[in-house]
Amino acid sequence: MTEPRVPRLSVDIVSDVMCPWCIIGWLKFRKVIDHFAGRLDFRVQWHPFELNPDMPPEGEDAAAHVMRKYGISAEQSRANTGRLAGIADELGFAFNRGPAFRMRNSFDAHRLLSWAGAIEEPEQDGPTGVQTALKLALFKAHFTDNRDVGDVQVLADVAASVGLDRNRAAAILGSGEFGDMVRTEEAYWADRNITGVPAFILGDRMLVPGAQDPDVFIRVIENKVLAAIA
Repeated sequence: MTEPRVPRLSVDIVSDVMCPWCIIGWLKFRKVIDHFAGRLDFRVQWHPFELNPDMPPEGEDAAAHVMRKYGISAEQSRANTGRLAGIADELGFAFNRGPAFRMRNSFDAHRLLSWAGAIEEPEQDGPTGVQTALKLALFKAHFTDNRDVGDVQVLADVAASVGLDRNRAAAILGSGEFGDMVRTEEAYWADRNITGVPAFILGDRMLVPGAQDPDVFIRVIENKVLAAIA
């Protein structure tokens, strides 16, 4: 007698590697995956969103960017940065935003993420694959290591660090490959009223916006997913 198959829940995460709340949101969501171990199989896929689509190649000083974009003071910016760093630290992630930290253009990073997602096996074991590994490596490169994730050489190196073919990554970055896919996905999520990130779409129908605490996700999944299949 075979055991009943554990139901699978798709998780689409719309995010930008430039977004500090996106890595915080993911680290919180990992706790949700662990909470439902044995009750649900998760399948995570990442989708593009550009917080700063017009960012020039040289980037912009992060503090100046935040103050200009959100109309806040230098003191408020430092307080926000400290609060984010504290939350991330509690979740096991280091924000090392030194004086040279810059916001970057993320379009090429999204092209690599689209490639990584395209080569994953749809029925792979486990909730995540190489796309998630690449996404997390990009978060670390940007926020922890202060590397320029708008630079094609850096991007190729990060791709290789998670087991992707560096030559193939460099070829993609040197061409326009996956650019149309990124633009199509961005338009798709914009049409679904995704205007901020992170945004978690559960089962292709339930939107949970922002870097919510695990209890929020657990309550939604218990009441909207598991209750429906009980």
